[in-house]
Amino acid sequence: MDRKQVAKATTKVISSYLTYQAVQTVLAQLTETNPPLALWLRSFSGRKIVQDGEVYLLALLAESQELAFRIMTVRKQLVEDIMDDLPEMVFYEIEHQNSQHRKQQLEKLSQLSITEPNSHLESSSEQL
Repeated sequence: MDRKQVAKATTKVISSYLTYQAVQTVLAQLTETNPPLALWLRSFSGRKIVQDGEVYLLALLAESQELAFRIMTVRKQLVEDIMDDLPEMVFYEIEHQNSQHRKQQLEKLSQLSITEPNSHLESSSEQL
């Protein structure tokens, strides 16, 4: 496991997700203040994949520098708002989810071992 590579890939995913959230925020604002521009941005976003936030922003910069800068500003504000809490929240969420998965798996395994003897008894009684 290359920790730096994992960190780099995680950063890209988070950055792209924050770009998506920034687009959603700007769309909500524009829907209230400038519906035709909101419609244009929604149409543009439908044609361009937001999964790679940087590619999306480069394409938007070529079409509308003002909107691209606005989305980048909102994205920066989002990361500033969540950065302090994010590492701890991610750690505890993964810990919680792992615990839930283990618990569910243990429940499945214990149900299997409880039902197996019964099914064995049923087949034995059928033979009698």
